Amino acid sequence: MKDATGVVPGLAVILVGDRKDSATYVRNKKKACEAVGITSFEICLPEDSTEEDVLKYIADYNENPKVHGILIQLPLPRHMNEAKILDAVSIDKDVDGFHPLNTGLLAKRDREPFFVPCTPKGCIELLHRYGISIKGKRAVVIGRSDIVGSPVSQLLQKEDATVTIVHSRTENPEEIVRQADIIVSATGRANMVRGSWIKPGAVIIDVGINPIDVSRICPIFLLFYMDCAAEKDSSNL
Repeated sequence: MKDATGVVPGLAVILVGDRKDSATYVRNKKKACEAVGITSFEICLPEDSTEEDVLKYIADYNENPKVHGILIQLPLPRHMNEAKILDAVSIDKDVDGFHPLNTGLLAKRDREPFFVPCTPKGCIELLHRYGISIKGKRAVVIGRSDIVGSPVSQLLQKEDATVTIVHSRTENPEEIVRQADIIVSATGRANMVRGSWIKPGAVIIDVGINPIDVSRICPIFLLFYMDCAAEKDSSNL
């Protein structure tokens, strides 16, 4: 991109707290930036930081011409107003697509947001690259977060899938999941989906990782959310 435009892209990431999964995501983002020639800006703040601390860095990055995208690593600590902080990111640097204008445009059938959240967009891209037909298929999204669940369900609808969202208050989730041709699991729990829930031939996208503390045996390691061993026999992973 530098050769084409003379500009080196810059991506700023703000991390608050010491969640191991969040730290892993931030570390991987930095590696990805280095691999493609993007300048990485990173701020790691302690758990007890104030909203004002975070807003100050956002304001600085909004004005910094070397920063073209700003990511707020979620979740934020409970004492912070997540909406207030995300709204402070300039919409032309909201590469996560969390600004209300971007989320609103994503929900409109005939409009496109400035930025589409990268993980949901990646789910659709995976289906496309593997030649998985989406149109007319039954898709079940497990989880309704603003980060993955809600936006991926909207993107699947734009691809003409019939979409059902399963969440923590859903009754008989296994019966709903068994009907799915496409399953996107985007929850915060390991082994949330059992192999017995999956019909033969279903396509599964497992989003996210879950840290498990087994320090007495080995260092922290990461588990996928699904019961993968049981699913391999009946599904397309």
